Amino acid sequence: MAINEEITLKKLEVFLSFMELNNLARVADALGQSTVSVHRALHSLEDGLRCPLFKREGRSLIPLHAAYTFAESARRALAECEEGVRKVREMSGINPVRLKIGSLYSLTLHCIPQLVIALKLRRPGLDIDLTLGSNRELLQSLADGRLDAIIVGVQEDEQHAGLVAVPLFQDDIYLAAPLASPYAGAASVDLQQLRNDKFVTLNEGFVTSQSFNHAFDLAGFVPDTAMRVGDIFSLINLVSGGIGYSLLPGRVRAFSSRIELIPLDARYGSHQQITLLMLSSRERDPNLLALAAECRLYGRGERATGN
Repeated sequence: MAINEEITLKKLEVFLSFMELNNLARVADALGQSTVSVHRALHSLEDGLRCPLFKREGRSLIPLHAAYTFAESARRALAECEEGVRKVREMSGINPVRLKIGSLYSLTLHCIPQLVIALKLRRPGLDIDLTLGSNRELLQSLADGRLDAIIVGVQEDEQHAGLVAVPLFQDDIYLAAPLASPYAGAASVDLQQLRNDKFVTLNEGFVTSQSFNHAFDLAGFVPDTAMRVGDIFSLINLVSGGIGYSLLPGRVRAFSSRIELIPLDARYGSHQQITLLMLSSRERDPNLLALAAECRLYGRGERATGN
């Protein structure tokens, strides 16, 4: 079957970026395009497919089931094309030095900038691309070959077959509350006290959503979740605005002075292990070896300072 000329690799890139970020303005900023261009690309992709991918709600685009199905094939198509380009460049003696790293949004304040600076000092000729997303998205991109390595949070008993793991530091989970909450200044909080309170949390696929569910499993009840959102910054704003409490890792403390992070009672303790993951088949890659070395140095520094 001939592929309609409206279906291009560039439009697939725009489409997948929208599926990850779910916001036209963020996609435009990430790809260096205008929001009009992003919207036009998505609309013409639908025309080429002769199938709707989104439903319109006001000015928002909501992915249909067809969009999620098509995204799986689009990821594979782009990954195969990128791999083909890499191989043919290597055969021609052209080997651009570039490392594609994925990370969580919540690691962009301290951890990722320090690692990037250290890696550039170690390997000055290395160009680095950074992709931000949820655990689920980043793990899929790593498996598809769209990323060379990812730095994410994993649960203590989580296993990833076929991947090399380099731990950086452990992060505890806290109750996130607005500054004027009844729990302000408490040494610890018993989740049983919050049975009748409302919560907000991240969408499924984020490690912090896993930690949220784990803590309430330990507490033995399902929280009244008023809203789920797709990024940590919106979540922090909702908590500070009094929409609901949440459970967040300690590393987000520096993102806002408008919320308080209060320790959980030890019975409901939940932790995330911030970890570098890369394919076992590529662990001898010189650039990945350099990244792993810097992650180990960072981890030792964190342990030395007690963080």
